Amino acid sequence: MRRRVTSTYGSVPDVPVRGGVLSIGNFDGVHLGHRLLLDRMRAAALARGVPSVVVTFFPPARVLFGGGQYLMTPEEKLVALSAYAPDVVVSIPFDRDFANTEKETWLAQLSELAPSLIVVGEDFRFGKARAGGLDDLRGIAAELEAFPLLEVDGAVVSSSRVRELLGMGDVANATRLLGAPYLVRGVVTRGQQRGRTIGFPTANLDVPSGKVLPRGVFAVTVEAAGRALAGMANVGPRPTFPEAPPALEVHVFDFADDLYGAELDVRFVKQLRGQRAFAGVEELRAQLSMDERAAREALGL
Repeated sequence: MRRRVTSTYGSVPDVPVRGGVLSIGNFDGVHLGHRLLLDRMRAAALARGVPSVVVTFFPPARVLFGGGQYLMTPEEKLVALSAYAPDVVVSIPFDRDFANTEKETWLAQLSELAPSLIVVGEDFRFGKARAGGLDDLRGIAAELEAFPLLEVDGAVVSSSRVRELLGMGDVANATRLLGAPYLVRGVVTRGQQRGRTIGFPTANLDVPSGKVLPRGVFAVTVEAAGRALAGMANVGPRPTFPEAPPALEVHVFDFADDLYGAELDVRFVKQLRGQRAFAGVEELRAQLSMDERAAREALGL
């Protein structure tokens, strides 16, 4: 059984441990490049017998300043980080006040942790106007390791690239760069219940604003209250019912329990098709039957 994160904090000064191995970064999506840093952090901490500490931020700067979207909520990020069993996670709210923190203030806070090793990406910058860099970090840690940017198929692995792929509905290639199927966590809310009338009841998920959602119809896995389930999801506007708002709707296979109010973890495995409008309910029902067969095949059911 994998170990859970033992402690979480909202700022560096709150952290009580000293002498640990720190990995610092935004880690939006916890993609393959991030995983190299986290693997090294954990291995070094175990070898030295010291705590491992992840320092991360939410939301990404591009969301604060540019109105962009993000890949992971803080809670979703903790799910991904738990695979590396950090002793401490510091999840710092990235707002305009924090963005204006002088690099000297940041360095003083990190220095109080007396890090034996800091692991970051080679492009890591920090502080107001991104004034802080690797040379500054070398001054406060016994050791610094800066990892080069990871490339896959000749292109740098980045959160921006993953967002682009998801925007195209390309969850297969997004999974390649993430190292795991894309996760969306949401709470089931009461929808218009049209699915029940055509034999495909759906759980409608309330997803935080700003979260990237791929558009289309997908084969998905679902976790609810520790139960591993499977299904298919429709994401985006509903062309056959244009008056309805965009949604993430999940039809869970072979499941009849009430999910209202439950928190679901939905992972996107394969895109089955794009969205399209149907002439009527019977045409929609026939297509959903074909989608279910394709989803079951994709999931090995």
